[in-house]
Amino acid sequence: MDELYRDQILEHYKRPHNFGHLEEPDLEFEDTNPFCGDEQRVTIKLDESEKVVEVAFEGKGCAISTAATSLLTDELVGMSRVELLRLPKDFVLELLGIEISATRMKCAMLGLKVVKSASLGKPAEWEDEGEAGDPSEAVADLGQI
Repeated sequence: MDELYRDQILEHYKRPHNFGHLEEPDLEFEDTNPFCGDEQRVTIKLDESEKVVEVAFEGKGCAISTAATSLLTDELVGMSRVELLRLPKDFVLELLGIEISATRMKCAMLGLKVVKSASLGKPAEWEDEGEAGDPSEAVADLGQI
């Protein structure tokens, strides 16, 4: 079963869903993971009832951060801003479907942090979601996926 999830992660890394930038978004935010250099920007369009109708992200990062954000953005259409803010980190971990080490947790959670920050219009308060990692581990993780 892990092999299925690893293949899914690699596919989302190579061909991320919702990758790009929306013109005239209602919500947008960008952030980085300083420990490994991942950078992401999310743009979101809302309908008149404040529900997500379109979402896109762009940036660069390791397989885990790109795949996690790709998987996450697939799930956001139809959600309200409040629902975006209430998404737990376990939601993203379940989408990934594999064990994430403490050093890769910041990579996995970057997309969620950016989505929540976009919903707030300012940086989201964020608990410590991992440990500092070595950027060279991002390449090594590809072999483990």
